[in-house]
Amino acid sequence: MPSQPQPQPQPQARPQAQRQDSPWDVHRLPRAEGRNVLVTGGNAGIGYFVAEQLAAAGATVVLGSRDRARAEAAIASIGSRVPGARVEHLPLDLADLASLGPSVDALGLDRLDAVVHNAGVALDHPPRRETVGGHELMFATNHLGHFALTHHLAPLLAAAPGSRIVTTGSFAAKSERLDLDDLQSTRDYRPKRSYARSKLAQMLFALELDRRLRAARSTTLSVLVHPGGALDSLTPSRPPVHVRTTGERLRHLPLGLVVQGKDAAAWPAVRAVLDPAVRGGQLWSPRAFGLRGTPRIEPLWNHLADTATAARLWAASCELTGLDPTPAH
Repeated sequence: MPSQPQPQPQPQARPQAQRQDSPWDVHRLPRAEGRNVLVTGGNAGIGYFVAEQLAAAGATVVLGSRDRARAEAAIASIGSRVPGARVEHLPLDLADLASLGPSVDALGLDRLDAVVHNAGVALDHPPRRETVGGHELMFATNHLGHFALTHHLAPLLAAAPGSRIVTTGSFAAKSERLDLDDLQSTRDYRPKRSYARSKLAQMLFALELDRRLRAARSTTLSVLVHPGGALDSLTPSRPPVHVRTTGERLRHLPLGLVVQGKDAAAWPAVRAVLDPAVRGGQLWSPRAFGLRGTPRIEPLWNHLADTATAARLWAASCELTGLDPTPAH
């Protein structure tokens, strides 16, 4: 189980570009100089835009990624748009649980102000695939990897009063339910369903983690976000990370009434990291039907409030990762 950060003094107020009672402006973020943020999967997709926006606010951003070349391309792209950006790469393979401890050791930080659990893998077609550790690939990467990573990051998060663990869920999880007797889809594997259930597991983990942090009187917050509907064709170009043609944009422009680009899909996670008004256990999502628009608090879906299922998932995750379920004291 991820170790519980110890109680810390209440965080001191930081300089902000916005009053806490003013409307949140996605284009005018609070300054974040001096903060260290790890974004898993920050080299592409929504994670890239989370990293770009946090870097523009002044944070030091670490991109957790398996692919060094893609991470370096993302760093170059952010640097070209954000003068003086402080962005680094951390080799990170969430599917390889044994590698996560050494990866965190390689961070070389004395504290971590936030981690954004963003990375994920989605398979469209059978057959079922397993990691080197024998876990179903999507469940291992999307849930177990982030569960274990949180454990290894706990001392760094505890060293930063008011730190935040931001977990990215998915709208796909809204219509799914976990099968606690078949978490890794060994009996009935369907790629889209297995993906949605892995994201649901992430979301239940984030909420159970917040309950445990509150019980431990920790100042660390566990916040849940989901990005809504995000399309590449509505996403601005960031070559070579992402290139959008004019034709693609025009063809899919009508969809912009319903969904959005990945730059806008990053807004809930960025707000969860930076907004001083955010509280643990909240779900932040796009304003319009949870699919597009500026971020707002969304009521928890009914099955996300199932504390019994979340507790059983937690115990199963401890067993599958081999982590100690006893909070550190």
